[in-house]
Amino acid sequence: MNRFLFFCFSFCLSLLASAQVSLTKNGKAVSRLVLVEDNPVNQQAAKLLQQFVKQMSGAQLPILTEKTTGKGNIYIGGKANDAGEDGFRLLTNNGSLFIQSGGDKGAIYGVVTLLEDYLGVHYWAAECFDCPKKASITVPDLNRVETPAFRYRQTYSYGNDDPIYKMWYRLEEPNEMFIDDMWVHTFNRILPSKQFGKEHPEWYSFINGERRPGDHSQWCLTNPAVFDACVHQLDSIFAAHPDLKMISVSQNDGNNTQCSCEECRKLEEYEGSPSGVFIHFLNKLASHYPDKEFSTLAYLFTMQPPRHVKPLPNVNIMLCDIDCKREVPLTDNASGQYFMQALEGWSKISDNIFVWDYGINFDNIVSPFPNFHILQKNMQTFKDHHATMHFAQVNGIKGGDFSEMRAYILSKLMWNPYQDVDELMKTFMVGYYGAAAPYLYQYQKIMEGALLASGKELWIYDSPITHKDGMLNAHLRKVYNELFDKAEAAVGDDAEKLYHVQLSRLTLQYSELEIARTEQGGNKDKVKADLDLFQQRTRKFGVKSLNERNNAPEDYCELYRKRFIPQEKKSLAAGAKVAFLSKPDKKYQPIADSALTDELYGGTTYVESWVGWEGRDASFIIDLGELKTFNTIETDFLHQLGAWILLPKGGRYSISEDGEHFQEFGVFSFPEDRDVQVKFVPGRVQSETPINARYIKVDIQTLGMCPDWHYGVGYPAWFFLDEVSVY
Repeated sequence: MNRFLFFCFSFCLSLLASAQVSLTKNGKAVSRLVLVEDNPVNQQAAKLLQQFVKQMSGAQLPILTEKTTGKGNIYIGGKANDAGEDGFRLLTNNGSLFIQSGGDKGAIYGVVTLLEDYLGVHYWAAECFDCPKKASITVPDLNRVETPAFRYRQTYSYGNDDPIYKMWYRLEEPNEMFIDDMWVHTFNRILPSKQFGKEHPEWYSFINGERRPGDHSQWCLTNPAVFDACVHQLDSIFAAHPDLKMISVSQNDGNNTQCSCEECRKLEEYEGSPSGVFIHFLNKLASHYPDKEFSTLAYLFTMQPPRHVKPLPNVNIMLCDIDCKREVPLTDNASGQYFMQALEGWSKISDNIFVWDYGINFDNIVSPFPNFHILQKNMQTFKDHHATMHFAQVNGIKGGDFSEMRAYILSKLMWNPYQDVDELMKTFMVGYYGAAAPYLYQYQKIMEGALLASGKELWIYDSPITHKDGMLNAHLRKVYNELFDKAEAAVGDDAEKLYHVQLSRLTLQYSELEIARTEQGGNKDKVKADLDLFQQRTRKFGVKSLNERNNAPEDYCELYRKRFIPQEKKSLAAGAKVAFLSKPDKKYQPIADSALTDELYGGTTYVESWVGWEGRDASFIIDLGELKTFNTIETDFLHQLGAWILLPKGGRYSISEDGEHFQEFGVFSFPEDRDVQVKFVPGRVQSETPINARYIKVDIQTLGMCPDWHYGVGYPAWFFLDEVSVY
């Protein structure tokens, strides 16, 4: 090499070295963390960097609050003018590193990016991370600016209890943004019906011919007195929380419960959607409080936008896609198209949209839900239609379907939805599952393909039983189990990785148990062993719930043994014919003739095995085929408040030898039950002495309308029943 080339090479090396910043050398701190502004966010950012540098190298970088200069400093804070809210700039200059903020938590997220992308630290799940050991830590030349795709990012992750996890995943929670944690379904918190409903029923919805104040009733939004009362309440709320400016003024949970008085109905007809009535009201509030931001729901009956009125800039539209199916992106099926119509409509009249996306099985959270292939496309769609805030209610509780990987991928996509999602999956799997990753990647891809090939929809109130002839058929379950067996064997000598694999296997185990209870003639001993293992592992892993209503795995396992494993004691009504005097609703008639006497009991999801009536009494006769002697009749009822399924008032059993002349056997009744847990409740009558009869007449008295405390206030309640047993 000639002298000139050598000089140029040496000069470039010296420039490169001067651009780098050394944090530690040989286990000793050679840099300092300098807070440009001494505030809680910058303090958190500095402590986070200090903590991981110490864990990597053993050296503790000092944190300084006084103004200081000098080569090698790390300056945390200062304004990154070209970054937006929560964004940051990472800049090396003259031997120092600058972590500047675009606002809010930008400095923290800058530190996270530095640690993850340049220092090799990875946070896979709550309290689960990889931190390499490095005695000497050097930051390369940097000039990186980022702003997140969404200014507010929330997932449904159980990891949020870990403060580092929450910072690392760049997540926020409602109480950080919304005044007094008021972020959804707030009507009854602002004007509680229990406080105002008796004196002012005219403030609440007119439904099916009368005013119906209730916990889930809406407001009569065209009534000027409601606006005045709301302002009075909000004045007090704002005065108590001067540090935040955003609040939700939004409909209570429940569908089609809007006010239908003459004035509300006229405005709704003019706007072409109930949402128009709500936006008129919200715009009045937004004008009254121009320094505040008001969020309101576009949910169920208010999902479609109004025809004329436009939300003011300080009115935030929280648009929810709850009724959409999840097997393909929202752009690709009929239910998604209806949502897309709403999204496109709102995006034409608002740049302030909050999308609440659902991708979780509320009724069976611990079951497979293969929708990784749609997450990115949906999120890109939201971003392209002016969504600035996003809640992905997709991953869920511990024990849910690959919950940890969902949280990881979701957090990455909410920051930047244009990344390679398949590479994100592979990166996570290798880090979290280790040598088991190839087998679990195959599992995901095979199940995804099986779902699409089956033609079955994926629904947020789904059941594994829906897919027992599709993606969960017996042949595929055999393949899935073989892959999990290989995965467990691959990490058998690594307790942590084995834990991760077995935790993720719970959904497959639960599916097999659910499918087994719907099939006659199975291997009872195997089912018992599978149930014992599922109970053992859910205990070991601390899985608290199987569904949205917090039914515990322990209760499920005990109930399964009593309810679903065939008992020695057989019902005398097994296989009996059923003649309906008052038929169930049309959707349930195809199975009604056999479901009530097939000795297969329904589970927590009403879409399989259960037979339902909406707002009507039920009446039917069971023919036992011949005279039989018994002293007990029992009917199985479902209690599931979230689906508007309430216990009926009660019922009556009558008996006959000839099918024409009946005499009363006994009656039963149910007390009101407001418990949100899913339950199976027997309607049982016992005789002190045995009786002989061939025919049993069952009459069930409906509750009628949903009560004022329920989501369906003013509308008919459902009741569902399954097996009628005779002993």
